[in-house]
Amino acid sequence: MKLYSGSASEFLQDTNRNEIADKLSDQFFAHFRYRPAESEVRSWRNSLRAMSGVITEGNLENTGVLLEYQLPLSSKRLDCMLTGHSKSGTPQAVIVELKQWESCEAADGDHVLTWVGGGEREVLHPAAQVGQYKMYLRDMHTAFYKKPDPIGLAACSYLHNYPYNPQDVLFDPKYSHLIETAPVFTKSDFDPLTAFLSERIQFGDGMQVLDQLEGGKLRPSKKLMDHVASMIEGQPEYVLLDEQLIVFDKVLACAKSGVSSDTKHILIIHGGPGTGKSVIAINLMGRLLRDGRSVNYATGSKAFTETLRKVIGRRGSGQFKYFNSYQDAVSNDLDVLVCDEAHRIRKASWSMYTPKADRTDRPQVDELISTAKLGVFFIDDAQVVRPGEVGSSGLIRDAAVKAGATVHEYKLEAQFRCSGSSAFVNWIDNTLDVQRTANVVWEGDELFDFQILESPEAVETLIREKANKGNTARMVAGFCWPWSKKPLADGSLATDIIIGGYERSWNARPDATRLAKGIPKAPLWAREPGGIDQVGCVYTAQGFEFDYVGVIIGEDLTYDQDQQKWVGNKKQSHDTVVKRSGDQFIDLVKNTYRVLMTRGLKGCYVTFLDKQTEWFVKSRISKL
Repeated sequence: MKLYSGSASEFLQDTNRNEIADKLSDQFFAHFRYRPAESEVRSWRNSLRAMSGVITEGNLENTGVLLEYQLPLSSKRLDCMLTGHSKSGTPQAVIVELKQWESCEAADGDHVLTWVGGGEREVLHPAAQVGQYKMYLRDMHTAFYKKPDPIGLAACSYLHNYPYNPQDVLFDPKYSHLIETAPVFTKSDFDPLTAFLSERIQFGDGMQVLDQLEGGKLRPSKKLMDHVASMIEGQPEYVLLDEQLIVFDKVLACAKSGVSSDTKHILIIHGGPGTGKSVIAINLMGRLLRDGRSVNYATGSKAFTETLRKVIGRRGSGQFKYFNSYQDAVSNDLDVLVCDEAHRIRKASWSMYTPKADRTDRPQVDELISTAKLGVFFIDDAQVVRPGEVGSSGLIRDAAVKAGATVHEYKLEAQFRCSGSSAFVNWIDNTLDVQRTANVVWEGDELFDFQILESPEAVETLIREKANKGNTARMVAGFCWPWSKKPLADGSLATDIIIGGYERSWNARPDATRLAKGIPKAPLWAREPGGIDQVGCVYTAQGFEFDYVGVIIGEDLTYDQDQQKWVGNKKQSHDTVVKRSGDQFIDLVKNTYRVLMTRGLKGCYVTFLDKQTEWFVKSRISKL
């Protein structure tokens, strides 16, 4: 999808007549069925006027112009792309990211702080942003790598309101590796920008290149496939064992036969906590890419997805998406879509922030099934922890049958977490009344260290002892305390959790800015070393595993001895979304603690704020 495509001379005419923003707005409405924000229209008008001056002065009227081009299988849109030929006759395209910034400040990694959308936000450095677009297109679009005549691709950013200062944070040496491959031009760099573009596309015939680009297809390059596969295969935590390998081979066989047939195939892989669903899913990504398949990995977890993207690296991050990424996907655009944690599938892909005009009645599960010739869904029906998450094996099965797909189902039985103790997981299920199992009483396991301790301090002491010995370990809790919105002035986190003398912070918010060094944001809390200094909740812990986990069980879930049943206490919860779930509240909170207590590979340490509940749980243990 693009909002504008034409020759540079046409673009100049539309800009000179002050019609370009209106044409973009009309095309936006035609595609999305609602009008763009006035701020976006104003941005188009200002930035494209600046861009028209560059094209005129650079004598680039014979080039092609593509505006607001949506990256395949992504909601991201390129501001501007110019096409033409170099002096040697090579077809070329240049992505130009347009910014109206006037200043910015340094932030961690490849980020900067600037004023965007009415507030100060942490965003990618312009060179990092446009560099990612370049990398994504070069790896994913056949026009940029398919022989014999691939289009060369370059990228830059033009900050047409930004005053140049070599000492400015924008040009800090830590960003130099980004700027080398994707230069940044300010309002003082008009001539250098025109020279940069002229060198690549001045010898015109840009419409021929534009036609070649628009005629290309979405398909990952072999180099990208090899990169992602090698990164996955190089991670020791992704090694398959025993039954995991058996199921992996079964799924891979179905994948090979399913992709080559005309019939859509859907595989549903059932498995409880610790059975290796994610390990198999990630390995499938690597193997299918090695086999030359176009494949995406999707999940509903921001924390898990962002951690995977960091592990895989920026180049392969575009292969790892969210369940709501496929609203505009073409049917069977992919060979394979691997859906991990499919229980987190939502009713629809739009959210409360989506304009009403852009909301559809199409179920998210239908979008996922439509996207690929083969869909592989890994699921645990008892891990739904939020209202609106409707994923279930029944939902997927019914949607697949409705789509005319052949359905295959497998079940993972072997336990690889909790030191392989399926008895512990079954005991948790039985004790929380999630499902009836044969393990009514926990009889202990010398390979798995489970302890109920008298206080959060005692739990954290053990967690830190384990971490100091080289183990991965984290503190987690039910969502029973408010979550501070902003860090303190010095970048540290406010105290959120107060239990007597125990005072700790929740993990930082995903959008937190100006954090002190060593404090990870929520999506990376589970993996970054500094995460041990904050308490995580189910949204940052689900999908991950640690050697040892310490769990604070709050008073949002208690056991009533008189009624002999679990009771959900909404007044003790600060999860506003879950509190609005009506009768579903107690089941969601049970599932939450089930998830938290089954994160440990070697041990789980628990403390209860409600002593009656602690007494009940202890009554179901034969020995500690």
